[in-house]
Amino acid sequence: MPRKSLLTRRLFSTISFSRILALGAFGRTFGVLGSESHLSASETEPAATPSRQSTKPVVKSKKRSDEIDYLRVTEAEWKKRLSPAQFDVARKHGTERAFSGKYHNDKKDGAYRCVCCKTLVFDSQHKFDSGTGWPSFWQPFDQEVIGESADDTLGYPRTEVHCKRCNAHLGHVFNDAPKTPTGLRYCINSVCLVFVSRKEVDEIAAEQ
Repeated sequence: MPRKSLLTRRLFSTISFSRILALGAFGRTFGVLGSESHLSASETEPAATPSRQSTKPVVKSKKRSDEIDYLRVTEAEWKKRLSPAQFDVARKHGTERAFSGKYHNDKKDGAYRCVCCKTLVFDSQHKFDSGTGWPSFWQPFDQEVIGESADDTLGYPRTEVHCKRCNAHLGHVFNDAPKTPTGLRYCINSVCLVFVSRKEVDEIAAEQ
């Protein structure tokens, strides 16, 4: 090989090696080379935005004072707990005579509990005079405590309403009260209800 060519190649190799060393020093100094290799995931990834914390207070419901599973109460037990009239209507789907119930014309301020399990089912603030002879309400105390089912025992369709907690029959709901806020008339048997005064309602509702 010609001497000039050999000297040229050696000179080029020396210059190239020097440039590599210089670049390595520059990278270590300024973090240009191999930055991903020595940074942790927390350093390379953008910081996560803190989640928005709700300022709404957490409300813990009180434990009910009684732990009875009313859906498991037998018919024989209900007969012992209720009067004959209460049992006939609330457990056997009977109906009290119009204008015979003690609450059909009741105007006291308070609420009405289910006669079987004492759940608050209707409020006097939603009560109105329908002229039918049964206590009438345009909405339940809480929609979550009232269940509905189809009823055609009289030969035409009606909507039966019952207490969800114990399945006690309460009455029927009709869509025939246009002057009320909901247009509904919950036609309820007095014998299925127990009245409580307004000052008792909040305490009872907190446990319900």
